[in-house]
Amino acid sequence: MAEDSYDLDKRLVRAAFDHAAPSYDAHAVLQREITDRMLARLDYIKHAPTRLLDAGAGTGYGSAQLRTRYPNAHLLALDLAESMLQIARPKPSLWQRLSRAARFDAVCADIDRLPLKTSSVDMVWSSLALQWCNDLNVSFGEFYRVLAPGGLLMFATFGPDTLKELRQAFACVDGYSHVNRFVDMHDIGDVLVSAGFATPVMDMEYITLTYDDLKPLMQELKAIGAHNVTAGRNQGLMGRTRWHALEAAYEKFRQEGRLPATYEVIYGHAWVNQKTRTADGRHIIQMDIQRRRSEKGLL
Repeated sequence: MAEDSYDLDKRLVRAAFDHAAPSYDAHAVLQREITDRMLARLDYIKHAPTRLLDAGAGTGYGSAQLRTRYPNAHLLALDLAESMLQIARPKPSLWQRLSRAARFDAVCADIDRLPLKTSSVDMVWSSLALQWCNDLNVSFGEFYRVLAPGGLLMFATFGPDTLKELRQAFACVDGYSHVNRFVDMHDIGDVLVSAGFATPVMDMEYITLTYDDLKPLMQELKAIGAHNVTAGRNQGLMGRTRWHALEAAYEKFRQEGRLPATYEVIYGHAWVNQKTRTADGRHIIQMDIQRRRSEKGLL
């Protein structure tokens, strides 16, 4: 299948998550677990941001935890879906509104086109949003651009083995794309370095959820907004015959009476040192004007 068959339509991504916002928190067990595991990793990283970006904030679970961890920081919660941000926005007390303590701003925008100034944040946090981007070179390029020198990027995303059972079952039914294309951990590391990040640290783990049958899995994916929005999708409805064929194909994965759904979770963090090039690849030349003038006898 052509690579562009897996390209994501951002308009459909936004619509899916807008629609899923009311049901998201009730079904996002895995998403919260991964966020908690990311937060635990912060215990081993010394960093005190004054302005941080939650890129792909969703309904705000991670943002709330970050506000607790960094109570004096100005937090920007950014998401593609406005309905998600309506849930994410906290309800500050009167004192917080008057004092502007623990500032919080919600921004509806695309990770690949961040409406932020260059070098304007000290930390970018992104939990399970990067898999909804078509080109990580663009996404990491934007993260690098908005991070100030000394800034930290911390993220989690899904790897290629994610929903491998569902992908294989669908392959037995038709030739359309049904599951996103996920990027390998080593390729992500290469993109980080190419974007300008320093000392990237990556690790991976498998998390497997199990179900009585296929229907609850598909309902859960729909409830969290994980629709098939790839360019190579079948735009018609799934009929009864194809559904039964999918169920039969998935049955071969049943173990101990349960159907598994595998998730390959990739965690990573990296730093921004003194910037040596701009976001578009042009080199930044550091020059001590005073010393240069002295060397040329101009003082």
